[in-house]
Amino acid sequence: MKTLIRLEDIVKLLIAFGASIYLGYAWWVFPAWLLAPDLSMLGYLLNTKIGAWTYNIFHHQGLALAFVAAGVVMAVPELQLAGLVLFGHSAMDRALGYGLKYEDSFQHTHLGWIGKKQQVSVPKV
Repeated sequence: MKTLIRLEDIVKLLIAFGASIYLGYAWWVFPAWLLAPDLSMLGYLLNTKIGAWTYNIFHHQGLALAFVAAGVVMAVPELQLAGLVLFGHSAMDRALGYGLKYEDSFQHTHLGWIGKKQQVSVPKV
């Protein structure tokens, strides 16, 4: 199942890339912006709660699609591209095993723990 979900996210990334070309952007524009959403990790410089919040906003696929839809409705290609980049980046991250973040640790994601040190959640008493 994990492989199927990763393949699905790779297809999402490819669709976002293809849609950016369909919008008339040069092939290199999408890859050039693809890592920009990771600037949202700067929130972790303040604390894990703010870091998780900013990271999750810029990695939420629903919000990315809302940007695309708003760009279509308002006929703003740049907004459409921004949404496609957010969507494609999020799909790429999920295909690589990086998910939305919990507030306790950057390594704790909705897809599980990431990194060398795999942690186990211990229920609070």
